[in-house]
Parts: sequence; structure tokens; C-alpha cells
Amino acid sequence: MTTKIGINGFGRIGRITLRAINQYHSGELEVVAINDLTDTKTDAHLLKWDSAYGRYSGTVEATDGAIIVDSKEIRVLSERNPGNIPWQDYGVDIVIESTGLFTDGSKAAAHLQGA
Repeated sequence: MTTKIGINGFGRIGRITLRAINQYHSGELEVVAINDLTDTKTDAHLLKWDSAYGRYSGTVEATDGAIIVDSKEIRVLSERNPGNIPWQDYGVDIVIESTGLFTDGSKAAAHLQGA
């Protein structure tokens, strides 16, 4: 059974997390949702052409409300409050908090409201 992952924040840490999951854990882990305030076209571009980690070797494209990475659709949400992110709608088992804003347990626990 694949563990479904949600990523909150798709900056440098969120993008490298997605790359690592796809490269090293593709049969075990699957990113199904990303919460980021940037539009999908920019998210896709930054994943494909990262100035620190280099070009992503797989395929990346943007659609309305999702990015498609290596033929797998990943829904992209845009919620400021982690308690409003509907992780349960996507069957998310684990949330990676990579915004740098919700860095202690009480703040990160807001994700559980959307679980």
C-alpha cells in the first residue's frame, strides 16, 4: 500500500522533498496534494528548473489546480491557514510542513483539523 503525502509549502524544501520521494521512494510514497500560494504554472516551472538542484529530469506540466509530474496528477491547493487544508479529501496519511511558518507542535497541529 502506498503512503499518501501532502506537502505544505512548495519552496525549495517542498520541491526537493517531492524530488526525493519520486527518485527514492516512488513505490512506497506518493505526493497527492501540495498546498502553496503560488500558481500552478510557477510551481511547475520552479520544480522543472530549480536554480540550486538543477533541472528535473522527469516531465512536469501545469494544469488548472494541479501539476502533473511524471504522468501523475498532484492537486495544488492555496490555503493560508493549515486548518483549512482538506487533506482528508485526498487521503493524505502524512503532511510535510515545509513553509517554515508552523515550526512547533501547537502550530503544526493545525494540519490535523483538515485531516
